[in-house]
Amino acid sequence: MPIYEFKCKKCKNIFESLIFSPAEEKDLCCPKCGAKKAEKIMSVSAKRKSKGSSGSTGSSCSATSCPPGCSCH
Repeated sequence: MPIYEFKCKKCKNIFESLIFSPAEEKDLCCPKCGAKKAEKIMSVSAKRKSKGSSGSTGSSCSATSCPPGCSCH
């Protein structure tokens, strides 16, 4: 499914949205402030640790920069 991350240019809120066409992206509103000024951003990806692994998750986010729903910590 085409789920993309967006950042509101007005309030800086980061949110996800399911987008099937460019028209839907153009009409996208920020769920926090309602502004229609959002830009698509690069998603943060993380690798899952296998059982018994003691390595890093591979994620480059930190506690202050994690997107909503991040479970890397």
